[in-house]
Amino acid sequence: MSDLLYSETEDELRSAVRSLLTDRCDAAQVIARAESDQPHDHDLWKTLAADMGLAGLLVPESLGGQGASARETAVVLEELGRFVAPVPYLSSAVIATEALLGCGSPAADELLKGLASGRSIGVLALPLSTAPSTSYVQVDEADGRLTGRIAAVADAAAADVLLVVAGSGLYAVDTTAEGVSVSARTPLDLTRPLSVVTLESAPGRLLAADAGAAVRRGLTAGAALLASEQLGLADWCLTETVAYLKTRHQFNRPVGSFQSVKHRLAELWLETVHARAAARNAADALATGSEDAPLAAALAQAYCAPVAVHAAEEALQMHGGIGMTWEHPVHLYLKRAKSDAIALGAAGVHQEAVAELVDLQAP
Repeated sequence: MSDLLYSETEDELRSAVRSLLTDRCDAAQVIARAESDQPHDHDLWKTLAADMGLAGLLVPESLGGQGASARETAVVLEELGRFVAPVPYLSSAVIATEALLGCGSPAADELLKGLASGRSIGVLALPLSTAPSTSYVQVDEADGRLTGRIAAVADAAAADVLLVVAGSGLYAVDTTAEGVSVSARTPLDLTRPLSVVTLESAPGRLLAADAGAAVRRGLTAGAALLASEQLGLADWCLTETVAYLKTRHQFNRPVGSFQSVKHRLAELWLETVHARAAARNAADALATGSEDAPLAAALAQAYCAPVAVHAAEEALQMHGGIGMTWEHPVHLYLKRAKSDAIALGAAGVHQEAVAELVDLQAP
């Protein structure tokens, strides 16, 4: 049976991460960075990845990591979602790391050491919308030289190494290598930048002859743990909205005292509680190596993605006029929720995956 409760260690980890983000990632800082030409917070990433060692939570100690599990990683992602932190944690410390762990080669292990230490950032070069159950974009490979174009790659602008699917293999490509071009695009969510990756006879190092298993491992872990980011986002929206409605008055009464508003908040609270259960179940399934991990990941995404969007939309509506301004951070949460709703597969894709995994045929 899955353990959905947080351990003492996980609570201590949450406290440490939240304390750091409170000091270094407040709303004004995130908004200012989103308006700049440097959306990634490299100083914050260095503190998280290198100083606190959080980039290596999923990496075994023998490869320089912390030897922790997806449960601890999920706690970190909850807090990052709560602050919409502009760092490539999901891309590098989860998806790329899990893909490399699935390679099982000396070349992949060497890259893992760099990612775990925070010295480098890795990104799986696939469109952000790629789901674990779908086919993958591939580039052409000839004599170890890769040629192709991949659109909408999240956090590629911050990456030191790209993991590229070519032919049947998975290759590592340095972003500074000749023939590699990473062109930024303006996304809806400015805190998770997207780029177009263009390869023109770029040199690649073979990591795995069969990319399928490694890529699916990375995307499944990403989908499962993205649910924790969505949970953190939804929980922030609910908490901040309740606090605001206690102080905002109409007709000499707090807005939160009106029955119709109470009903909406109660519904949102219930959805958030259910989202926590789904996200924790997915993280626990990964941590324990359960054979139901793909099902838990698909179920978590099918439920948590719409909840995060609903929570952000309700927060925007219930904050009234101030919620519509650029100065208030709620727009950051709505944009992240909308972006996350299609990241690693939209909810409908995951619903279809759930039906297939439990052998529930469509009528």
